[in-house]
Amino acid sequence: MTSAHSQTPARHLGVWHAVSVCVGMVIGAGIFKTSPMVAANLNSDFMLYIAWALGGVLSFVGALCFAELASTFPSAGGDYHFLRLAFGHRMGFLFAWSRFAVIHTGSMALLAFVFGDYLGQLIPLGSYGSAVFAALVISLLTLLNLRGIRVGLTTQIGLMSLVIGGLLALGATSAWTVSVGIAPASPLTVVAPAVGREQIGVAMVFVFLAYGGWSDAATLSAEMRDSKRGIVRALLIGLSVVTALYLLANWAYLQSLGLEGLANSSAPAADLMRRAFGPIGEIAIVGVVAITSITVMNAILITGARTTWAAARDVQRAFGLARWDLSRGIPPLAVLAIGVMALLLVGLGTFTRGGFSTMVDYLSPVYWGFLTLSGACVMILRIRYPEAVRPFRVPLYPVLPLLFCACSIYLFWSSVLYVKTGAIVGLVVLALGAIPLLLAKPQTFKEKTASAKSSA
Repeated sequence: MTSAHSQTPARHLGVWHAVSVCVGMVIGAGIFKTSPMVAANLNSDFMLYIAWALGGVLSFVGALCFAELASTFPSAGGDYHFLRLAFGHRMGFLFAWSRFAVIHTGSMALLAFVFGDYLGQLIPLGSYGSAVFAALVISLLTLLNLRGIRVGLTTQIGLMSLVIGGLLALGATSAWTVSVGIAPASPLTVVAPAVGREQIGVAMVFVFLAYGGWSDAATLSAEMRDSKRGIVRALLIGLSVVTALYLLANWAYLQSLGLEGLANSSAPAADLMRRAFGPIGEIAIVGVVAITSITVMNAILITGARTTWAAARDVQRAFGLARWDLSRGIPPLAVLAIGVMALLLVGLGTFTRGGFSTMVDYLSPVYWGFLTLSGACVMILRIRYPEAVRPFRVPLYPVLPLLFCACSIYLFWSSVLYVKTGAIVGLVVLALGAIPLLLAKPQTFKEKTASAKSSA
């Protein structure tokens, strides 16, 4: 009998097609907000550039690990499938819970705060303005998706091009300010104590947040025409493009604002464009960031609801989350649950007065904890399924998987180092999902998941 696992995706992607998808998956609105947090933990422009370049290199190492997993065990479930094969059903469902309650919803709230911070530059509403805008945009997107109205693929690609154009515009603007002799608002190096391991770790947490998405991009390996070299070339070129754009954006911020000005900015792109072109420039870049934030949030809501729905189908009692509305083409309760959870997280960010940074604290420990386990899957599944056909193998095995796991552990530790409120709440929410799964009887999981091992 042919298993579901054997029904692999068609190999139809060329290298450059995959490159465009990779760039689109990685670049989002995060780069317009994370740079100040990175700058606040470093004391020179040189260290800032090194941090962003290192983020690109380590993301490439992680992507190579995921490329082996995706090409060997192709599945639309991605991490969920790999973790279930390596660690069992309970770990798979715990990951699905983390996606729903922490990672996807935390990412939506995080981007909503980016939207609110930038729109607040044009429409100031006081100290709670960002939270108000964040709650409104999440509510609107949830209602639109409940009606079955979604942004199409073509529109998504167009909007991805918009954000790349925005980053190039920042670089061109700063190049112009340099050419006409406009000095940065503050020095490129600040007088401060030496940067320690803790500060570097915190800075890298924010750097890797902006690079998020490469794990999804690596799953393209199952659809590459060149099964051995295609994915490596696509990831190398794609992440090189992303790294170059991120370095360009940070160069632009520094040339206009300086290191201290960047560290103290809540909307660096808006500050840059306002300094160069006045209100017109500010309005233009705020529009780019707002549209980008909405686009990525909508994509998270669409994919997150479907991930939640798919995982709910595999559990006997899923409280209606596994219901699909054919007339609207959506899982309505899953969409509503994600929207409500994201609104609760906006409330958390407002309560702590941290907004964006609180959401980073909230999702980072869980995100890096599961990435560590996903990296370990490469080694575990090589041992467990040595006979499996591996169209692509991680080079320098096991050095690169171990390096990735070590970096992930370091980033996990860095994300909880200061034990902020957001991190504590994120880990507590994860534990709430772990309790019923650990106590559940094997019959709780539907029969189709029990065949996961045999389908491998």
